[in-house]
Amino acid sequence: MMSEEEDVLSEEEIEEELIDVKFVHDTWLKIQKEMNKAVIGLQDVIEAMFISTLSGGHILLEGPPGIAKTYAAQNFATALGVDFKRVQMTPDLLPSDIIGTVIYDQKTATFRFKRGPIFTNVILIDEINRAPPKTQSALLESMEEKQVTIEGKTYLLPKPFLVLATQNPIEMEGTYPLPEAQVSRFMLYLKLGYPNADEELDILKLKAKTMQRVLVSKVTSGRTILAMQKAIEEHVVVDERILRYIRDIVISCRKDPRVLFGCSPRASIALLLASRTYAAMQGRDFVIPDDVKHIAFPALRHRLILKPEIELGGVTSDDIIQNILQSVKAPK
Repeated sequence: MMSEEEDVLSEEEIEEELIDVKFVHDTWLKIQKEMNKAVIGLQDVIEAMFISTLSGGHILLEGPPGIAKTYAAQNFATALGVDFKRVQMTPDLLPSDIIGTVIYDQKTATFRFKRGPIFTNVILIDEINRAPPKTQSALLESMEEKQVTIEGKTYLLPKPFLVLATQNPIEMEGTYPLPEAQVSRFMLYLKLGYPNADEELDILKLKAKTMQRVLVSKVTSGRTILAMQKAIEEHVVVDERILRYIRDIVISCRKDPRVLFGCSPRASIALLLASRTYAAMQGRDFVIPDDVKHIAFPALRHRLILKPEIELGGVTSDDIIQNILQSVKAPK
């Protein structure tokens, strides 16, 4: 097991150490190694969490209950060396239950702000579609602005800040589906299924050894993550041909005759930022078309609204994205 002294930079070391794309790549390999000790069959989720963390985005996970979404998020936060909180959404949940509220302190005879669970680095919002729209809106505002405003006073959220929201696709009773405009606020959207037979057996073997919730060690720190974010922004080059490629993909999504509403510029930005981070995770300081293709599905699938007759025919957003990636010419 990796020791904290060997793999986690102190604040003084960060100032002296050159944080570059190689460092991002090496850190990603260490995160993978640690997460594989605890999480089985969710490699796409682990990758998406790291991409979103370094890109400043958030993730929406859709899948059946019991496939370790919460477990993966908890272990991921531990590997990052940051704080983690979980909120179970219910129909009676209020915005103040998420962002906090002003209370009267009898000892000091003054009002003070009691921070809600949103004030953390990684927060898991379990079954976001069970919360009423007002509570959903308060959460999504915090995601977008990275701050909370109470009684006219603004409070900045911690950095780094990552929201992982889940929704259960098999129970619609008593839920409040997220409007399409709000779903697009998530950088990446992943659809999860059940593990295969080999993965199921590996899960049983792991649980036969231990029932501990956290099985990983700290790999990095919040301060180092911020340094990696800055390194990606400064050192990973995106050629104009790649920018045109991203533009062409997004515009093709809008123009596809099967699409009722296409992708907004927010989709283009998400695809750009996530592709740039993914390139750094591969150890490159430049983005290639394959990076864009790799990110296209989780970055775009939730931003396409298909025509009803197309959906009834069994066509999905992924089908359309696949067609577009095949038709749009990639730069060489």
